[in-house]
Amino acid sequence: MQQEKNSTPGGGTDLIVKDILFHYLYKWPWFLLGITICLVSAYFYLRYAIPQYNSSAIILVRDDKKGGVVSELAGLSELDMMGKVKNNVDNEIEILKSRTIVEYAVRDLGLNVVYRSEGRVKHTDLYKNSPIKVIFNTDDINSSLRFKLNSVKNNKFTLTDEINNTSNVFEFGHVFKYRGIDLTIVKQQQASTDNDIDVAITIYPILSVAESYRKRLKVEVVGDNTSVVRLSIVDPVKIKAEEFLNSVIQNYNDDAINDKNKVYKRTSEFIKDRLSRIAEELGDVEKKGENYKKDNAITDITSEADIFLTNASDFKKALTEIETQLKVVASLKEAVVITPNTDLIPANILTTFSDDANSAPTLITEYNALALKREDLFSGAGPKSTIIRNIDSQLAALKANIISSLDRLKSTLQIKRNDLSKQQVALRGDISQIPRQEREFKSIIRQQTIKESLYLYLLQKREETAISLTTTEPNAKIIDPALTSDFPISPNSKIIYLSSFILGIFLPFGIIYLRDLLDTKIHGHADIQKLSVPFLGSVPRSEVNNQIVTLNSRSSTAESLRIIRTNLEFVFGNIQNDLRAKTVFVTSTIPKEGKTFISVNLASTIALGGKKVLLIGLDIRNPKLDEYLTVSSRGVTNYLSNNTEPVSSFINKVDGFESLYILPPGIIPPNPAEMLMGQKVKEMFDELKQEFDYIVVDTAPVSLVTDTIAIAQYADAFVYVVRDGHLDKRMLEIPESLYKENKLPNMAIILNDTHQKSGYGYGYGYGYGYGYGYGYGYGYGVERSKPRTFLDKLLRRNK
Repeated sequence: MQQEKNSTPGGGTDLIVKDILFHYLYKWPWFLLGITICLVSAYFYLRYAIPQYNSSAIILVRDDKKGGVVSELAGLSELDMMGKVKNNVDNEIEILKSRTIVEYAVRDLGLNVVYRSEGRVKHTDLYKNSPIKVIFNTDDINSSLRFKLNSVKNNKFTLTDEINNTSNVFEFGHVFKYRGIDLTIVKQQQASTDNDIDVAITIYPILSVAESYRKRLKVEVVGDNTSVVRLSIVDPVKIKAEEFLNSVIQNYNDDAINDKNKVYKRTSEFIKDRLSRIAEELGDVEKKGENYKKDNAITDITSEADIFLTNASDFKKALTEIETQLKVVASLKEAVVITPNTDLIPANILTTFSDDANSAPTLITEYNALALKREDLFSGAGPKSTIIRNIDSQLAALKANIISSLDRLKSTLQIKRNDLSKQQVALRGDISQIPRQEREFKSIIRQQTIKESLYLYLLQKREETAISLTTTEPNAKIIDPALTSDFPISPNSKIIYLSSFILGIFLPFGIIYLRDLLDTKIHGHADIQKLSVPFLGSVPRSEVNNQIVTLNSRSSTAESLRIIRTNLEFVFGNIQNDLRAKTVFVTSTIPKEGKTFISVNLASTIALGGKKVLLIGLDIRNPKLDEYLTVSSRGVTNYLSNNTEPVSSFINKVDGFESLYILPPGIIPPNPAEMLMGQKVKEMFDELKQEFDYIVVDTAPVSLVTDTIAIAQYADAFVYVVRDGHLDKRMLEIPESLYKENKLPNMAIILNDTHQKSGYGYGYGYGYGYGYGYGYGYGYGVERSKPRTFLDKLLRRNK
């Protein structure tokens, strides 16, 4: 079986793909219609669509963080209050897109008033070409005002409210009330006095128009490390888009300049106020320093401190010298006292003390000179000499004078020492006050210095602010002013046509796919492949509903029935008794599946082969044979209800056929099921099987009544008719169940009323593989792994 599968042309997957492909190709007119409709729709859309143009402008935002021009506020950058003035690109982009800036632009250009020239389909925005202009001085418009203006004679016009459909006549250039708003409509210079003016006017609320433009406005940075910004907007009117972008940039710069000027003015006022206050504070500090010097009797603390230190050193030195002199005087006095009168007294010790004649040094000099004289005279005169005695008296007197002089010198030195000590103490007090005075005076000087520095700084900044106030530059430098491309960005005709073409393909595809998805009817041989019931063949749709196959018939229906006749021989080849008629019962699941059509044409096709064939109508509840053949009103039911007449008396020969006979169904009985279950039915079949070669029986549908099941025992084979596009797939369980339960002997399925698909298949009677018919369009490529046809199952059974 695997070998058979591989030998089949095209695998199962290829066949499915081909089936799907040809399923859609068969419906090519729908695709052609879809493409045509979409392309025509695209043409009319492009013809009446309003083109949209992209306008863009490029500016350089002055940014401290991304390489922009240095802000003119840099002179005030040290002030904390000015730190927030520095801008950056991210913040400036948000300002450019802000509702406030856009609203300024809308107001400047009057974009909330739209003038249109209306056509039958397409309306044109007049903008700068409007022959009129609406003037009003209010923002209290909460809803749109729509009216149409038509000029009349005498400089007047008719204003028609499109909402209320009311008209009023007004005069150009005069103020009039309209819905509580004072309006004035004036003619523009381009308005011609010879032509009538016909303009549709719409006044929108400012906020709604600003919001609409704000949403369409795009602001983006050109590069990551630059402060170059691109502004763009899409609008159907080129000049409107360009003027809007330029107005946005202008209002942005004006707003930035106004903000800076406000800052400058506030800064100037602040500096002026601070200067007056600091000048007053500086005078107070200077006065305080002056008073401090007066109170402390100082001029320069540093210089006076140096003088104090020098004096202190001198006092200390002088005091030391006096102490030394006191010690020298005391030592000298002690030496004078203990020295005999004739001995010399140390001289030159007190020479620096005084040059007075009565001073101790002078007296000591005289004493020593007199002592030396005595010594010289004593060796010649002797101690008794009057000269010696006079000299001794003089020496004693001089010695007493020396002691007295030393006492006076000592007293003088002690007085000096006491005075120096007092002065030293006072000087020490003055020196000890110097750190405090220096600290206090430094504090005053520090305050004075701070006030002076701040005062000078503010003077400088006042001049810088005054300069900046007169030379304020815009915040954005225009690199490229607004410019609109000549080609619209939408609608793009190429993309529209391409999209329409694709839509024209996929729309029919989607509709067909959705219809197939929701369709539960049987369509084609693929839907019955899953059944285990043998497939006998397919019968395509007949051009005529009541067509009967004749000897000269060459239609696809006739050829398919001949294939089915050939396939039936495999069924009858299993029957052992060849002397009796081969009986074929034809049934279906529900009515209108074409079982009567199959019965009539199958019987006629067999009869054309030279066989004696009898067609019996056993669908006695709803007989349809009279739609195909001329039949008598007497038939099977008359025979079964009559015990006297033989069955042959009800059989009629079909006109145009030599060996085709018919046993009509007869009248409709009240008890068809009981009548068919009677013994006489068996007798009828036994008799007829002896007289005919083939018997074809048209029976009732199996899903509605039990008539067919009741007489199934008399059939050699069952042909189960399934109509393409009529029977629900879910009802295929019925023939599957009947086959598995073997309630209908030698059962095989015929697919009736299949649709012919041009360009696919080899035609009827030209099979592939086994050489027996699959019906139209299924002559090849069927997987053989499972028995799908009667021959497959028959071979399986023989094995």
